[in-house]
Amino acid sequence: MKLTIITPDKLVYDGEVTAVTVPGTDGSFQILKDHAAIVSTLEDGKVIIRVGNAEEIFIIKGGVVEANDNVITVLAEGIIAS
Repeated sequence: MKLTIITPDKLVYDGEVTAVTVPGTDGSFQILKDHAAIVSTLEDGKVIIRVGNAEEIFIIKGGVVEANDNVITVLAEGIIAS
């Protein structure tokens, strides 16, 4: 799957991933390969990126996620830490 994380200031992440967990407004959820198309608002919290056994975490300040055809785009209001 291809993941892109963008803020108004910069491109934060762009690459292939195995799984992504995002802080949805109604609770965190994970996106895996062949996930159904979805658009969801995000709250402040952790975006957990998994590539194989490696894990990277970004703390975002709200935003929106869209997943469609194994392409995931996170439009974050900002990044608090990574």
